[in-house]
Amino acid sequence: MGDRSFLVELGEKICPDVNCRVQQLMRQLQDACLPGVRELAPGYRSLLVVFDPLAITPDHLQARSLESDAGSATAGLPPAKRVTVPVFYGGEYGPDLDAVAAHLSTSTDEVIRLHTGTIYRVYMIGFTPGYPYLGELPIELAVPRRSTPRTRVPKGSVGIAQRQTGIYPVESPGGWQIIGWTPIELFDPARPLPSLLEMGDQVKFEAVRPVGN
Repeated sequence: MGDRSFLVELGEKICPDVNCRVQQLMRQLQDACLPGVRELAPGYRSLLVVFDPLAITPDHLQARSLESDAGSATAGLPPAKRVTVPVFYGGEYGPDLDAVAAHLSTSTDEVIRLHTGTIYRVYMIGFTPGYPYLGELPIELAVPRRSTPRTRVPKGSVGIAQRQTGIYPVESPGGWQIIGWTPIELFDPARPLPSLLEMGDQVKFEAVRPVGN
């Protein structure tokens, strides 16, 4: 990773326990306020540590990382925050819903039922500011990404791909299957905490209907 960063791998598979260890390690290193630590970038099962080699040696920092990783995966973690996200499914809000249902040989109502029937963990925030990677999607909803990504996905779009689901906090390109839209503001730089969701939070989707329907 170069002389200014290293990657701490905390497991070989993507699962809540491994992701909790990533979250715990990040919090412990943050609380330690070690001089020279410039950035901590968590992933599904790893933590990227960026540092200033003039302020701290990599050996010392790696030793602290290994020391912090010892113990229970959830020790010291705050209770998970649960956020309910209202979603308008299908139609102009979810242009891929019909195609997803056809691919899975099921109904659109069943896709919505499965998508809203799970409580998802925020595994990490990335891609664009505030974008939550949520898992795991029920195996019955596992679909591939679009063969041709869109150049413009509207802000608030709710998408699925493989065993993941996510919400686009800003307009951006994207290749996920868009099944709905939410009016919730996921990212606002004017807020004390700009991102509504953080790693470790829980998300529950709730189907709503447009006024007049």
